[in-house]
Amino acid sequence: MGLWLIRALFAAIFTAATFYLKPFDLSQWAALAVGLVVALAIIVFEITVRHSSLKTLIGAALGSTLGIVGAVLISSIVENMKFLPANTATFFQVLILGVMGYVGLVMGITKGDMLNLSFGGLFAERPTKKSAKLLDTSVIIDGRVADIVETGFLEGQLLVPEFVLRELQMVADSADSIKRNRGRRGLDILQRIQKEPSIKVQIIEDDYPEVKGVDMKLIELAKDTGAKIVTNDFNLNKVAQLRGVDVLNINELANCLKPVVLPGETMRVFILKEGKEYNQGVAYLDDGTMVVVDNARKMIGKTIDIQVTSVLQTTAGKMIFGKFQSNGEPQPRSEFEREPRVTRA
Repeated sequence: MGLWLIRALFAAIFTAATFYLKPFDLSQWAALAVGLVVALAIIVFEITVRHSSLKTLIGAALGSTLGIVGAVLISSIVENMKFLPANTATFFQVLILGVMGYVGLVMGITKGDMLNLSFGGLFAERPTKKSAKLLDTSVIIDGRVADIVETGFLEGQLLVPEFVLRELQMVADSADSIKRNRGRRGLDILQRIQKEPSIKVQIIEDDYPEVKGVDMKLIELAKDTGAKIVTNDFNLNKVAQLRGVDVLNINELANCLKPVVLPGETMRVFILKEGKEYNQGVAYLDDGTMVVVDNARKMIGKTIDIQVTSVLQTTAGKMIFGKFQSNGEPQPRSEFEREPRVTRA
């Protein structure tokens, strides 16, 4: 409310000054209209600039200043060209000033993100497509990305946008205890990653006020920076791929790391519970893969050897189907004397 009051006061003062000063020999009412239009244009420009990052503003200021300085130097040379008519020389000077100032402003805005405002340097190279990764809110809360970083399999530069941090803070401040704990876990995971010396975490101030939703902002930021998105969100994964953005999905990585089991192999599992079908038992591998075993209903609570019959890959993960042959097989061990849950025969 206070900011809009200041804007209204500025527009009123500027319009009144134009009304009484009457620039360009305008009539009072024409000067009033011109002053009001210019004041509104300045306010709209100020609102647009407010959403820009500090690096963009500094880059625009430096670029436009360098462009104007270059235009003044070139204009002094044009002024000394006696063979040019006065009107033509003035036209060239104005043209050079406009072109150099405009080009400098645009280049400063475009390259503003290369500025390094931290102590010890002014410029930093923009993250390259091969090394930079954008972290999604879901993958930060999930926490497995910290383990991947610590093992050294994830290299390059990790980028965390400001709007992702705001979403994490909103979750951490939620009235729901479950959401609050998830948000605080995400903040702890970020601190854990920042302490890892092998990788650099950078906070990105870029925002897209005209874009709704954190996922769509991530996609737009990935397009501008050329970075890959690290996530475990299925929907974000699909939308990003449709828009031509590279995605690193933690869930897909976990599925790829699961042990490969082929039909006909023998494996040892612990039957945990009864299956949905008749005379079935259900076991789980150490990575959470479900194993459905025929003829194993009576073996609940025991470790047995089974033969793999088929492997089914679903959207939720991998499922293994097997059968238990009691004839000729060694006697199953009880729960208290069983071996580790899964071993290859």
